Amino acid sequence: MARRMESRGLGFRHILRAACWYALLCGVFVMAQSPPRSITEGVYSAGQAARGQQLYKTQCAECHGNTLEGTVGSPLTGSSFLSSWSARSLANLVDKIQKTMPFNQPANLSRPQSTDLVAYILQAGRFPVGQADLSEAMLARVTFPATQSSAEPPFANTARTSLPPPEGNLAELMRAIAFPNANILFNLQIKDPGAQPVKKPASAPFDYAEWGSTVYTGWLAVDQAAIAITETAPLLLTPGRRCQNGKPVPVDATDWKQFVAAMVDAGKLAHQASKARNFEAFGEISEKLNDACANCHKVYRDKGGTEGSGTTRCQP
Repeated sequence: MARRMESRGLGFRHILRAACWYALLCGVFVMAQSPPRSITEGVYSAGQAARGQQLYKTQCAECHGNTLEGTVGSPLTGSSFLSSWSARSLANLVDKIQKTMPFNQPANLSRPQSTDLVAYILQAGRFPVGQADLSEAMLARVTFPATQSSAEPPFANTARTSLPPPEGNLAELMRAIAFPNANILFNLQIKDPGAQPVKKPASAPFDYAEWGSTVYTGWLAVDQAAIAITETAPLLLTPGRRCQNGKPVPVDATDWKQFVAAMVDAGKLAHQASKARNFEAFGEISEKLNDACANCHKVYRDKGGTEGSGTTRCQP
């Protein structure tokens, strides 16, 4: 009799456990099937926006303006702001605020504070107020309206813009810009920029280079390195530039243009990952950047001798 009762008890517990798992799975299914919502549907409360406004005054107004019009920082209302965030979720905006703002003291705002700031941004943009706070569970489901924007011109049309005559040869340009900034990106394979200690320059004697290295540190240095790679790679196509050995850079060669385009693509990927503070992404990005450099080096550099002095440098 005792064994029968024990058996019934075990059976009941199995049924109860199965029921709990079923309810949980149903809940997950319902959440997964929840349709996206628009910021036009009243997704934040007035009280939440008020909290965000107080935070904005102390943490954001200095850069983005008292009315979110943009001063040092970009505007947080208007067509350009909506175009930048077209069809993206509020989770993306909260992530950016939490991880990268304020600019001079990033990652000092909590997740709830960042969400309150987004509520205030929506209110300032005249999007309707709702009855409940914008919650963490809603962030990924609520999106900005999709806006139309002009298509980005293809790389081929922007590479040959009007440029002044080159000042340095190819080796000098690479050492000045590509080499130091690529190394900042490569370094993310071993060091998390968000976990590095803040450097303090020596008080005396004053050293501008030492002081400068302490101003834009951590992820800010990565942001700038990615931009430097992306924006300056087309300078490798400047007509009239020469290699260190005096030979002209093959700016019209098809493969040279492809190598430069690959460098631009790697820089753009690095900038996207850096803005998202996505440390894990840089393993793959470093490989792409390394391939872009190495593929060009094999054809135009490595057979020519050391430090750009070989007679066959810049010749396929």
